[in-house]
Amino acid sequence: MTDTKYTVAVIGGTGPQGKGLGYRFAKGGHDVVLGSRAAEKAETVAEEVVERLGGADGAGRVGGAANPDAVAGCDVVLLAVPYDGHDELVASLPLAGKTVISCVNPLAFDKRGAHGKVIDGGEGSAAESAQRLAPEATVVGAFHNVSAVGLWEDAEYLDEDVIVVGDVVEAKEVAMDLAASVTGRRGIDGGKLRLARQLEPFTAVLISINRKYKVHSGLRITGLEH
Repeated sequence: MTDTKYTVAVIGGTGPQGKGLGYRFAKGGHDVVLGSRAAEKAETVAEEVVERLGGADGAGRVGGAANPDAVAGCDVVLLAVPYDGHDELVASLPLAGKTVISCVNPLAFDKRGAHGKVIDGGEGSAAESAQRLAPEATVVGAFHNVSAVGLWEDAEYLDEDVIVVGDVVEAKEVAMDLAASVTGRRGIDGGKLRLARQLEPFTAVLISINRKYKVHSGLRITGLEH
């Protein structure tokens, strides 16, 4: 576990994934600002998270704000938003100088189930799009495959690993530190940002497993000493 504490803006913080990650980060001692288009909605969900924390020892502070204000007050920004409207939202945020963590999964659904959308003809991903749209930020991909249901449950930690991809080691270290609040151990360096092209659509495989076996599955990486 890391002693470093971060202040994290969770954009999409009122959705299940954003709320769940915000809860886990705060439980791990990090300060969290949930962002939404409407500040009032963000503040209401922040109150839910505070209630869920129940005064846990060492928990960080949790607040809510409109998206631009949430970003302005934090050094780390988590993008936990649907892919539809992603580019327009990212382009509107003051992300320069921030470490940006994208857990956005461009997925589509049809009668055969979930599958990954093809981004930029197979040469891109949501994380890479965010980096292109915010060139003065440093974007990494992480938390793609973590179950929103599991994040909000009672288990102390999720029994899985968080894979982090990015082109800047220091930014990956931030996401790897934050992963410890979710899984009880630091995240795993999975390589360069372009590998988000594999991590993002892999979530569709987990959705398929979950439907088949009625579970909330995750990824574990073997062969490493944690």
